Amino acid sequence: MITAGIDCGAKNTKTVIMKDGRVIGKGLAPTGFDPAKAVADSLNKAMQQAGINRAEIQRVCGTGSGKNGVKIADASVNEIKAMAKGAFYFFPGARTVADVGAEEGRAVKLDDQGNPVDFAINEKCAAGAGAFVEAMARALEVSVEELGSLCLQSDREIPMNAQCVIFAESEVVGLIHSNTAKPDISRAIHDCIAGRIVSIIRRVGLHEDVVLIGGLARSPGFLSAMHRQLKVNRICAPDDPEFGAAVGAAVLAAEGCV
Repeated sequence: MITAGIDCGAKNTKTVIMKDGRVIGKGLAPTGFDPAKAVADSLNKAMQQAGINRAEIQRVCGTGSGKNGVKIADASVNEIKAMAKGAFYFFPGARTVADVGAEEGRAVKLDDQGNPVDFAINEKCAAGAGAFVEAMARALEVSVEELGSLCLQSDREIPMNAQCVIFAESEVVGLIHSNTAKPDISRAIHDCIAGRIVSIIRRVGLHEDVVLIGGLARSPGFLSAMHRQLKVNRICAPDDPEFGAAVGAAVLAAEGCV
């Protein structure tokens, strides 16, 4: 069976095509002001990579904040179910999952079948999400990728207390003016984000193996900060973590989008 999962998020729309439980194609497009175009573009990219046409896709499942705009979907599921199934697909031993995207961070506790039994969402501005990293990278005049790597060069703890991106940017400017090294500022930024996510993980219950999905899971600085604060033996992330929820939607499409 060939299915497609489409995660229409605030920043990007991701499509995953699966055949008999195996990922055969992925596509990503900026969501922008035209979600319908983003859905079409990401789907076309995924079909091109998979080497199939639209008629071969037997079922489509939509998810994400813009799931209602995925008009081609046979059904849609909420982000919690999609992220849970996506994480469980990659790591069947997963019981604690965090999804940190552009605008929001979430944590979910799973049962033995990969179904969510509890969840919590970061609701404090974007200070616990990818948009926070982008804003801080601009303030430091570095790329997002460089910001994540800089963090690994620091062993200094600098508390950052701002609950809002605007106030946090002011804190970063203050650190710059006090000649604080960029690696130390980067660590403070990532520790701040990790603190938000760890707090919601602890609300749903921390288990030994933690799975991270969402775009921020690509950042070595964020992973390092999560390790320090969670104090667990292993934090897992798939190779393309931003497609985690789309994979979950494709799995659920094969299951009938229950």
